[in-house]
Amino acid sequence: MKIQAGGETLRVSEIKELGAANADAFRDEVRGALADGQKHIEIDLSQTAFIDSCGLGALIALHKTACSREGAVHLFHPQPPVHQILELTRMHHIFQITKT
Repeated sequence: MKIQAGGETLRVSEIKELGAANADAFRDEVRGALADGQKHIEIDLSQTAFIDSCGLGALIALHKTACSREGAVHLFHPQPPVHQILELTRMHHIFQITKT
């Protein structure tokens, strides 16, 4: 996983999978990387082949963190299986999702 800071936004990329095995560590690492003044989180899911309920829980936890800072979580380029899970669980109503 790669984390880059830029202004009010923290960018997260190179996530291979987001499941029970790594969801808590993912959430904690992203939260720990948020600096004062950063309120938005951008997550690139272009390399993420798998997401489960624990991964969704981690995304929701980050959403709550961003909202508490008056920011938002934006998901970019989800692979088709991941995008399908986001739609089936109606997460596309919570997160901004950019396919391309």
